[in-house]
Amino acid sequence: MAPGLPQSMASMDRPHFIGIGGAGMSGIAKILAQRGAKVAGSDARDSATAEALRALGVTVHIGHDAAHLAADASSVVVSSAIRADNPELARATELGIPVVHRSDALASLMDGLRPIAVAGTHGKTTTTSMLAVALSTLGLDPSYAIGGDLDAPGSNALHGDGEIFVAEADESDRSFHKYAPEVAIILNVELDHHANYASMDEIYESFETFVGKVKPGGTLVISADQPGAIELTKRVRDLGRLKVVTYGESDTADLRIHKITARGLTSEVTVLLDGKLLTFTVSVPGRHYAGNAVAALAAGIALGIPSRNLAAVLKSYTGVKRRLQLKGEAAGVQVIDSYAHHPTEMTADLEAMRAATAPDARLLVLFQPHLFSRTQELGKEMGDALALADSSVVLDIYPAREDPIPGITSAVIIDAARAAGAEVAASHDKAEAVRTIAGMAKPGDLVLTMGAGDVTDLGPQILDHLSNQSK
Repeated sequence: MAPGLPQSMASMDRPHFIGIGGAGMSGIAKILAQRGAKVAGSDARDSATAEALRALGVTVHIGHDAAHLAADASSVVVSSAIRADNPELARATELGIPVVHRSDALASLMDGLRPIAVAGTHGKTTTTSMLAVALSTLGLDPSYAIGGDLDAPGSNALHGDGEIFVAEADESDRSFHKYAPEVAIILNVELDHHANYASMDEIYESFETFVGKVKPGGTLVISADQPGAIELTKRVRDLGRLKVVTYGESDTADLRIHKITARGLTSEVTVLLDGKLLTFTVSVPGRHYAGNAVAALAAGIALGIPSRNLAAVLKSYTGVKRRLQLKGEAAGVQVIDSYAHHPTEMTADLEAMRAATAPDARLLVLFQPHLFSRTQELGKEMGDALALADSSVVLDIYPAREDPIPGITSAVIIDAARAAGAEVAASHDKAEAVRTIAGMAKPGDLVLTMGAGDVTDLGPQILDHLSNQSK
């Protein structure tokens, strides 16, 4: 049976979360509340996630103010996005309240369990979700912490009574070094998070450290197809203290993908396992999602779960919010939301949607770049990816935690897209962008809102415009 609050987490019996509405933070807060902790926190704005936390008895303040921090708080939990001048963090320092990074809090929640940590530059949320849903469907009642909601606000985490804990392991700030999983999955290794990593060598070193944290006798599941993962495998294969299982379409893969057949918004996947073919359905489109499902299959097998049992339930996963999520249909136009913000993710999602679109239909994209640093380093590649669409509208950069970088705007991406032959327009106003993309769409077309920022909010507005246009 899964534990409650262990003795090592005495500071977590009355925690205060700064930025409690974030995907990672809210999941940890939810599990702690379910384990009996008296949880409180604050966020910049109210949200459905905040309401879901309140339903669990969590106190959620809106706005950041020193007065929100209770004097008897046992700890203050922060992410790397919280700045040193945050008034609640400053107040915690004055009161001598321990400050805990969210990765340490999550690592403590895994104590005494059998953790699976899912890492990689792309695909972590999807793969973690696939495992959580599959294991739950099998009745194993896992605990899990995911970087996105499955089907409702607050569904990004759960305290289960089973012995397995599935967690998304974030490399962006090296916080995944805090985990000691029994099974680690590495989906891919690419240069990203340019504010924290200056080179691929630093990325490799960081992932090597993560692999070194796998429990002795544990298993590393890693892609046999992606170049960065192949290089990392060469670097860690001789560790000797863990089993390495490769998966993918390569002939060298231990768990080889024999065939992927697209069937509209689903895929049929056949793998070669121990000399036998095993076929199962993945209820989301695209080769990359099929690969994520095979990684999840390999991880479950490493924990001793029969492969046929896992294959039978992997189709239970029907998606995560913002990961090619169908927002609705109006006037014969489907509107789908994509979280893709790195060129590799953008290309994968656009290719998946292209394969699912009728030959005479168009793929239209409303793209919002995420982070100035990412645009500075990868703007050309983002533009190249947009050339896969029939037409695109590009919004201003969503800054998130960053300050502007002189000379870095969405024009970097737009110029690159046009150089690659793309039809693309700039929009500095979201309402105007909604009108533009809705005005372009015709029956049978597919509209994709794409990016990790608040572009996700525009899907319903596009649907409203389409509905009004058709009247």
